[in-house]
Amino acid sequence: MRLTEADQQLLEKKGISKDKVLDQIETFRDGIPFVHLRSAAIVNEGILKFSSDEKKTLIQHFESNRKNKSLLKFVPASGAASRMFKSLFNFLDKYNAAEEDFDAYINRTGDSAMQKFAEGLTDFPFYNLVKNKIGNLATSKGEEVYAFVNEMMSKDALNYGFFPKGLLPFHKYGSHAATPFEEHLNESVAYASANGLAKLHFTISEQHDAMFAEEYEQTNKNITKTTGTTFNVTYSNQKPATDTIAVDLDDKPFRNEDGSLLFRPGGHGALIENLNDQDADIIFIKNIDNVAVSKYAGDIAESKKILAGHLIKVQEKAFAYAKAIEDDAVSAADTIEIKSFIEKELNAYFLDSYEDFSLSEQLLVLKDKLNRPIRVCGMVKNEGEPGGGPFWIIDAKKHVSLQIIESAQIDMSDSRQVDILKNSTHFNPVDLVCGVRNYKGEKYNLLNYVDPKQGFIAQKTKDGKDLKALELPGLWNGAMAFWNTIFVEVPLITFNPVKTVNDLLKPAHQVS
Repeated sequence: MRLTEADQQLLEKKGISKDKVLDQIETFRDGIPFVHLRSAAIVNEGILKFSSDEKKTLIQHFESNRKNKSLLKFVPASGAASRMFKSLFNFLDKYNAAEEDFDAYINRTGDSAMQKFAEGLTDFPFYNLVKNKIGNLATSKGEEVYAFVNEMMSKDALNYGFFPKGLLPFHKYGSHAATPFEEHLNESVAYASANGLAKLHFTISEQHDAMFAEEYEQTNKNITKTTGTTFNVTYSNQKPATDTIAVDLDDKPFRNEDGSLLFRPGGHGALIENLNDQDADIIFIKNIDNVAVSKYAGDIAESKKILAGHLIKVQEKAFAYAKAIEDDAVSAADTIEIKSFIEKELNAYFLDSYEDFSLSEQLLVLKDKLNRPIRVCGMVKNEGEPGGGPFWIIDAKKHVSLQIIESAQIDMSDSRQVDILKNSTHFNPVDLVCGVRNYKGEKYNLLNYVDPKQGFIAQKTKDGKDLKALELPGLWNGAMAFWNTIFVEVPLITFNPVKTVNDLLKPAHQVS
């Protein structure tokens, strides 16, 4: 690959090496293999389900330890909310109130999303704000709905399509409409705070930096006063160095019309870099749109405490074993106990050849498997929602591990793999509690635990030309592939994403 002087300047500006670009082009040429599913993770076979007494014990364990732990809530919040309003943009483009009444439009187009939006209009958290702006000049239902949507989406009006999802009105408490950003601050008090301090980190788009800073100024004082909690909120943007090269269909670097190389954002997997810059004993990860109204706060906090309590419990054992190995205080009999713990509680398996190793060789293997970041992932019963799921997989080296796998990673032409997919009972709501330090309190370099072979190649277009784009291994998929992984069943109330505007009409987002 020959680089022009302009190419080299672009790479230097982004902080991307030529070798990295060459590796990515090689990935396009080689392709990314499908994962090989061994079986779906189900309750008692990869997914833990705690009894009421066990839950109480784990909550108590978390509460008794939280004051001595540094806690952080990490919230991926990048990007604008344009996809959330896709149906509204489509409506503005296709509907003319002067030529067709609203019901006729619905009958003609079958636009069920807009029908639902219109029927629930008064229940949206932004209803009063928008209604006050448009007044009561509409003479028909179609005119009213069109004026309402136009006020929401127009660039010279509210311009909600430009807003980051985290700063949109989500929940209506009387005359106040709370944003997801505000709800995350409120929620963090219950489980991600210690000694009166809650630390949160949001990954946001650079174009929204000022908007988040303004929202924090408007909400911080009030929440601090009502909760008695001080907030330490930080932000970061996706790093330019995580952008990936695009190629044409012949796997040659794609160039823009001005001749420059085309780089694209690497997807949410790029945020492993942002996560790696954070340091705390326990890190809670939860998407920006996964919030609920305050009446569900207790159930949600309880679930988080259970996950964190289990993390602490498992860490205590792992740390004790890791220290014993480091101190040369492990006998041959002890290795059997440690191996059993790793298999049963950390879900890490051993190759058959392990049994033929010498004691010193076995200790090296045990040390390697113990000294890894740990993630405890909530899993909800599959209710038909899209999203990754929990599976046992076998990699090219015959290693068996628990992973969160997306459907795009599965070979749908293989009937046996499809059968395993169909037999899955749970999916991933992006509800993670992470331990990123070793027994000495040293933070792991999380970039050492990424599986680069779990990325995605997608076909896109630019300037009317086809191209191939590379997404990095997802944050909770391949970016955490070599962590120790634990799956726990959590209640469905912990999963309340807002993928479309009509999701705000669901009970979890309605105060009454």
